[in-house]
Amino acid sequence: MRLKKNDTVRIIAGKDKGLTGKIIKIDPKSERVIVQGANMVSKAMKKRNAQDKGGIIEIEAPIHVSNVQLVSKDKVSRVGYRIENGKKIRYAKKTGEVL
Repeated sequence: MRLKKNDTVRIIAGKDKGLTGKIIKIDPKSERVIVQGANMVSKAMKKRNAQDKGGIIEIEAPIHVSNVQLVSKDKVSRVGYRIENGKKIRYAKKTGEVL
């Protein structure tokens, strides 16, 4: 998977199309990412202890990695790899910025 945690991405498909946010979690097995503040769903939570509040809460749901695209310098871009000084680095193909 070419995207990493804390990358800034823009959602390119679905109900939150056009929204930009940071990746907070990645699941490489199912090829899904969780983007901060995007794809919010309601979930019923059970009360765990006396201080914990139960009820309906809003949480981020996973989005397939094909529906998000990396943002570099306010432009969406694909991610590429190249070798510099014997090290493999990630870079944004449109802007050339090293990630």
